[in-house]
Amino acid sequence: MNPIEKILNKYSVAILDGAFATELEARGFNINDELWSAKALMENPNLVKSVHFDYLKAGADIIISASYQATVEGFMKRGLSHAESVDLIKLSVKLAKESRDEFCVSTNIKNRPKPLVAASIGPYGAFLADGSEYRGDYSINETDLEKFHRERMEILTSTQPDIFACETIPCLIEAKAIVNVLKNHSNFYAWITFSCKDEKHISNGELISDCAKWLENQNQVAAIGVNCTAPQYVESLIKEIRKNTSKPVIVYPNSGETYDAQTKTWKGSTISFADYAKSWYEAGAKIIGGCCRTTPKDIQDIFNLLR
Repeated sequence: MNPIEKILNKYSVAILDGAFATELEARGFNINDELWSAKALMENPNLVKSVHFDYLKAGADIIISASYQATVEGFMKRGLSHAESVDLIKLSVKLAKESRDEFCVSTNIKNRPKPLVAASIGPYGAFLADGSEYRGDYSINETDLEKFHRERMEILTSTQPDIFACETIPCLIEAKAIVNVLKNHSNFYAWITFSCKDEKHISNGELISDCAKWLENQNQVAAIGVNCTAPQYVESLIKEIRKNTSKPVIVYPNSGETYDAQTKTWKGSTISFADYAKSWYEAGAKIIGGCCRTTPKDIQDIFNLLR
């Protein structure tokens, strides 16, 4: 049984954590860097643990490692050796596990499962650091995408995460490449979440329903959904996914704010994130959390509302 099924057999919904990079930023850490949140693995691993711990306190059943933008290529561009780069990628899961274990020892958790650690697999576009994870206009083919993802997945597999979080995927070809690589690690499961541009389409223009239809038959895919997407699109996207899969639907959208690149500030929505979450749950989402600009308070509100 995959680890998400174990939770959902007992609870009606699993609670995911919230934003990682923007939460680091809120605590004074500068993420204006090609490495983004992975920079904290190099410079402030204790802060990484602190963010994980606060999401667990807020009610998260699943926390995601800080490996979204952590690649051997990316670290080596910064002057690290291959071995040092590998160690930092492994550290991302180690820190999440340490936070989880310390939380379980220090907190008497009732009516909650033992939290899972998901190893983040960010898209090829995150490595490019040019925003193409929101366009999907890659210039490489499926075979090259498999090659890109293979080494990092092998490194993360060695850390024994509970599941893989393959997230912010902008095109079906990349999801297919990831699933092909995952087949080399038959004891592991993953969820696949897409970045989406409207109520029906993922970032490169393909229908989310077609993506769900293809992923439905992939045995190692434990859940299908969306992340890093505007919250107003999510209810419709859930319904489109559910038309074509029996797998659990996972959603963790952005806060509703938009980023102004000129002023380098976020301009926000006033609606409560928990109000959105209630509508997603009612639409059929089974795993719910947050992405950019969401906070431990948002996750606590979801926990209080749904559990």
